[in-house]
Amino acid sequence: MGKAKQIRKFGAMKRMLNPNDARLKENQVKQQKLEAEKKEAAKRRVTQVASSLFLTHNTALAPPYRVLIDTNFINFSLQNKLELVQGMMDCLYAKCIPCVTDCVMAELEKLGPKYRIALRVARDPRFERLPCSHKGTYADDCLVQRVTSNKCYIVATCDRELRRRVRKVPGVPLMYIVSRKYAIERLPDQGAPS
Repeated sequence: MGKAKQIRKFGAMKRMLNPNDARLKENQVKQQKLEAEKKEAAKRRVTQVASSLFLTHNTALAPPYRVLIDTNFINFSLQNKLELVQGMMDCLYAKCIPCVTDCVMAELEKLGPKYRIALRVARDPRFERLPCSHKGTYADDCLVQRVTSNKCYIVATCDRELRRRVRKVPGVPLMYIVSRKYAIERLPDQGAPS
């Protein structure tokens, strides 16, 4: 038997580290930066409490009350044959300024001819029209955002989901319909006796 011929390896290279290897200095620096960013992001951010709040008592609320009205509140008021402004005054024993945002008006217009009476009620000159600067016409988000930034409103709605969201905002009273009359929740003097 003959001796096997040795073949020289073509293009033999030295072994090199992968550029993404954790043992390289620059990769260790990158890793430390990422960890520092994660720690920074993990820090808890506490929102600043409004100066008008004394514990959960809102001192910014005083007559005349500004009431933000939701779409379904107008619809349910019409179904229960309640006059909006008069009913609010009877509930709160004070002057009320109903406020309607552009989003609520857009929502009422989208509902079509079935809700034209509600739209006519919302266009009442006694109602204050509030312009919206955000995109989209989802009224619930608009009302929650407006109430979070300015705590000088009472929110009038019959929507359970919206009421649950507004309850999380401290110092904002809620108005809704119970047994064919308006009821107020979380107002310090609780409005009129039931």
